[in-house]
Amino acid sequence: MHDRTATPKPLVGALPELKGYGRDLRIDACRGIVLWCIFLDHVPNNIGSWLTLRNYGFSDAAEVFMFVSGVTCALAYGKARWCGGWTGVIGRTLWRSWDIYVAFLLLTLACAIMAHLAGGGHLADESNTRILLEQPGVTLAHAAILQYRPVNTDILPLFVLYHLLFAPLLWLLLRAPNATLGASLLLYALVHVFGWTIPAWPNNNWFFNPLAWQLPFVLGAWWIIEGKRFRPWVTSRTALVAAVLYLVFSLIIALSWSIKPLEALVPQALLTLLYPMDKSNLDPLRLLHFLALAVLVVWFVPRNWRGLTTAVMRGAILCGQNSLPIYCLGVLLTFASHLALLDISEGLTMQIALSVGGVLVMIVAATLLNLIKIKPRQQPHAKPADLPVEQPTKFELVINLKTAKALGVDIPPTLLARADEVDRIKMLFAPVRESGFGADPAAPVIAHVFGPPAKNVGQDVN
Repeated sequence: MHDRTATPKPLVGALPELKGYGRDLRIDACRGIVLWCIFLDHVPNNIGSWLTLRNYGFSDAAEVFMFVSGVTCALAYGKARWCGGWTGVIGRTLWRSWDIYVAFLLLTLACAIMAHLAGGGHLADESNTRILLEQPGVTLAHAAILQYRPVNTDILPLFVLYHLLFAPLLWLLLRAPNATLGASLLLYALVHVFGWTIPAWPNNNWFFNPLAWQLPFVLGAWWIIEGKRFRPWVTSRTALVAAVLYLVFSLIIALSWSIKPLEALVPQALLTLLYPMDKSNLDPLRLLHFLALAVLVVWFVPRNWRGLTTAVMRGAILCGQNSLPIYCLGVLLTFASHLALLDISEGLTMQIALSVGGVLVMIVAATLLNLIKIKPRQQPHAKPADLPVEQPTKFELVINLKTAKALGVDIPPTLLARADEVDRIKMLFAPVRESGFGADPAAPVIAHVFGPPAKNVGQDVN
């Protein structure tokens, strides 16, 4: 005879993805690969950039990074709402925005220091740090309000803004997901019609216009909440054929920039129609190219893809799990690689060495970051009354008549009438496998027959 406790009642409008177990390692692997691509693309005249997306289509790593960031925000802040309500979501968004803001300011100072140590000159001009070296006071003031950004740091101010605004965005997505996505599309369209942007300094130009690049970010969050309804269409053969045709078309156009025989095959009128392709405002052709890539990923990279267990993918996963510090490290490695190409050699061997060495440094740094992470543990003198506890919302009485008979225990009929289950043998506890969200593999949880496991409040705060 057992008493068992049911799990707490989930909050209304919980994210559907939170009902599963474990972490989708494809997200971390994708972020890690994108971080490598950003580094390789930003090193000028680098042979390693031929391993990235930008030479084989209209879009590049930026669209992927923005979409995946929307996905991870929906998952992370959805868990915060599950555990702590909207107060928890707002607290988490403010804290994460502050983290990114501080990282941006420190990275700005680090770029200025590296440019100064390199003697300024051409490197200071190309990194947009000359004005910081010549007018440090006014430049830092504009950097503090996100109006000034050295080269390659542009994406961080966007994430400061998007994380700050994610709580109301999540509220809207949970209540009217399609209307919210429609509003995002409308804003994107108005940017292209009227040229809207946010003030910047010194030239009033954002390399990534926040009003346009919000679309892939919102799209990623929308996919987590509403994507299952549209998944049959995305996984249809019609979508696959359309995606492949568009990718082949964009591949021919992109390669024609570098391969002369292909350039002769592409009509000049078509090139005039397609270009210039505006990256700052996220040209629609770039957005469509990314969506076509996303269809292929959904088709050919399942959640349990074996490739995720390879050494390369494990390195990418480590980098993806530490995306903010690895991104900042990548910016500094880009700076150092550019300096090496200018002062030492621009030869092919140096380009390969810098590309491979930079990626390896990022993997090693991510590995060290994972090793030094320490989970918060219960304080030795903490009072039991101060520990977070979730109250049960339902009790069930299970009676095993076979065991009772073996023990010689007579069960009164009135008690049998009150039992929820009789003569069903179930395991109350089962070990849980380690999940990517940081769950303790040794901690027991209620088995699947009892529904989803209860949340560990302290773990989710971590």
